[in-house]
Amino acid sequence: MKQNTFKKNLINIGFILIIVIFILGKGFAQHYDPKTTIQKYASAIQIISFAYVDTVNEPALVEKAIISTLNELDPHSQYISKKDLKKANEPLEGNFEGIGITYQIFRDTILVIAPIPGGPSEKLGIMAGDKIVKIEGEDATGDILDKNFVFKRLRGKKGTKVDVSIFRKGKKDLIDYTIVRDKIPINSIDASFMAAPEIGYIKINKFSRTTMDGFHKSLNKLQKEGMTMLILDLRGNSGGFMDVAIDLADEFLENGKLVVYTEGISSPTRKYKATQKGSYEKGKLVVLIDEGSASASEIVSGAIQDWDRGIVIGRRSFGKGLVQRPFFLPDSSVIRLTIARYHTPTGRCIQKPYDEGYKKYRNDFYNRLEHGELINPDSINFPDSLKYFTPHNRIVYGGGGIMPDVFVPLDSTWISDYYINLQRKGIINDFILEYIENERENLNKKYSLFNKFSEKFVIDDAFMNNFIEVAENKDVEMDEEQFKASEEILKYRLKALIARNLWDNNSYFEIMLQIDDGFMKAIEILQDGSLFAELKIY
Repeated sequence: MKQNTFKKNLINIGFILIIVIFILGKGFAQHYDPKTTIQKYASAIQIISFAYVDTVNEPALVEKAIISTLNELDPHSQYISKKDLKKANEPLEGNFEGIGITYQIFRDTILVIAPIPGGPSEKLGIMAGDKIVKIEGEDATGDILDKNFVFKRLRGKKGTKVDVSIFRKGKKDLIDYTIVRDKIPINSIDASFMAAPEIGYIKINKFSRTTMDGFHKSLNKLQKEGMTMLILDLRGNSGGFMDVAIDLADEFLENGKLVVYTEGISSPTRKYKATQKGSYEKGKLVVLIDEGSASASEIVSGAIQDWDRGIVIGRRSFGKGLVQRPFFLPDSSVIRLTIARYHTPTGRCIQKPYDEGYKKYRNDFYNRLEHGELINPDSINFPDSLKYFTPHNRIVYGGGGIMPDVFVPLDSTWISDYYINLQRKGIINDFILEYIENERENLNKKYSLFNKFSEKFVIDDAFMNNFIEVAENKDVEMDEEQFKASEEILKYRLKALIARNLWDNNSYFEIMLQIDDGFMKAIEILQDGSLFAELKIY
């Protein structure tokens, strides 16, 4: 039996190495000697299995060999086991199967933050503030409670049922529900609203299979509300499906314009162009990016910048310009292998260097911080060899990320040890959950609409003193100097979290963006309009 398993593993290893050798390039494939590659590796594993002092876990050795091989190639080629594949794909596929709630574990109880609109829980009348205390008749509270406990019991295949008992404030008895699980969308649109007269705002957190549906709904709604100018926020968006990014760029570019092209030693050049379907090809456009904007985000912002279509504001993007393709292995695990680099319409390769090793590549943010790049754009030196020109003769640079047209420095003045400790211990969030638990009814009566809450609700001294006292009871002592540094953002964060608990995620961003330098700069540039003329962007 063990010998059969071993033979299977050797076949798998051979299959894997053949794929890797093929992808690495025809030149290499023509000259490699099987005696120094596949046969050599198989012999080594065979010797280990036959002669090693202890029992050998061959599947684990194979996985580690694959992972180590991929790590030698580039930072973005990766191995995903069969067990982890569904979890890895879920955020980008845009849905999961479950009961349709956002929740938090609060005081060892599953607290419903909000039912997902259109989901099975909302349809049954489950409400924000409800507590799930029993699942299938068994207690769902106390020390047994963690995320794995919740996932195993509440998630499940579409059409299956789960019985829950809910405690609702003001009700004497528990309320029993039988929930039929369904497909639940994972929203990739964090927020969309009118930021100012005629200025719409859309924030996209990833490029998933549901992104374009969400974008079209948001855009249509904003256009009906009088939007003639748009802020597209891609900050912190680490990417996703390339074809979705191309579709989004297509919304802004005229028919026939190149969005992106890819090429690799074993992948012929492929060009992707805009079509006639764009729904916002005219009108002022600002794109917000930062050091967390990567991959698909860089396709969109690079195309918009290269065609002089909009103004890019923020800080240099991450610099991921490598294209991965999934290859399935015999056991249904997957290698996501880098097969090409992508280039913006002017020819820029956005991939930042990774020849100094995986660790330095992953620590790029801290390197940028240390060199002052996140504070001062003058600390970035681009050689002339990386200089490209847009149709309106503007200079843009390759060599690692998209450099914005307007730089907005990182504001780190509010980051204090006091604030970090509050976050680390979950005090900010727990305090708001407690506050909402006690005040939800009063707040709903007093502020029936979000706009009224946004204008009238104030985090006053009494509120903050109560918060500070709670924090001290949880061993976070208030430091006067550090508190002053973080006071403004702390107050806005507390107010935004209350809004999110009473309304939705949109409300959270509407409040937090009021002190966001990049967002405020975008509003200023759109309202003034002169920079568009100066840069010849129409």
